[in-house]
Parts: sequence; structure tokens; C-alpha cells
Amino acid sequence: MEVQLIDLPKIEDRRGNISVIEKECLPYEIKRVYYLYDVPSDAYRGGHAHKDQKEFLIALSGSFEVLLDNGVDKEIVMLNKPFQGLLILNGIWRELKNFSSGSVCLVLSSDVYIENDYIRNYNEFLNFVKS
Repeated sequence: MEVQLIDLPKIEDRRGNISVIEKECLPYEIKRVYYLYDVPSDAYRGGHAHKDQKEFLIALSGSFEVLLDNGVDKEIVMLNKPFQGLLILNGIWRELKNFSSGSVCLVLSSDVYIENDYIRNYNEFLNFVKS
């Protein structure tokens, strides 16, 4: 599956830790940054795939699960470390769920918002990955 957990540089200090995201951390230029917060624990986000766009998800605070589906295999990845992110390449269906209280999901995207890049219907997604 075209996903990868990536550890970010972590600088530990007794006053608090720092993690850095620089050009070399991701295989694409970041063109959009957004974040999810105040998501109720029984709600889910995502429910789509991208035709071309790539994304890097980080649990800045709290935790959540990411269901990943390439049309054949499915897996669930728990994100709960602010120094680790999940790289999701195009053509992967994703659903984010089981958000803990106070969780924040940061998303670093390879492109600006383009509605035509989204596949929001699961059957259309299956046809996309078969082609």
C-alpha cells in the first residue's frame, strides 16, 4: 500500500520538545496546510481518495485512527505521536475516526484544494484503482 509512517526530527529539551518539518522530510512540495480539531469521538472525517494529491497527516495532539484502503487491502494506523506522520500517496481511500478528546490532525498537502481531484464515492474509487 502506498503509505508510510515517517518519524520527524525530534529535538528533546527539558523545557519541551520541538519537531521540524523541512523540505527534505516529504517527497513533494507543500502547497496547502489545514487541520482538523473539535471532532466528536463518534464522528469520522475523510471518506475519500485523491486522484493525484498526496497528504501527510500528523496527530499534533491526542490520537485518531486512519483506515486505509487501496481497493484490495485495508489497514488501520493509529496516529498519536506529534513527531510521527503518515504519508498517504494518491489512490488510497482514507477515513479518520476514533478521535480522542482534544485531538488535532495536521494535514500537509501536495496541492491546493481541487474538487475534481477528490473521489468521494467508494464504488467510483474501486473503478479508479482498477483502471
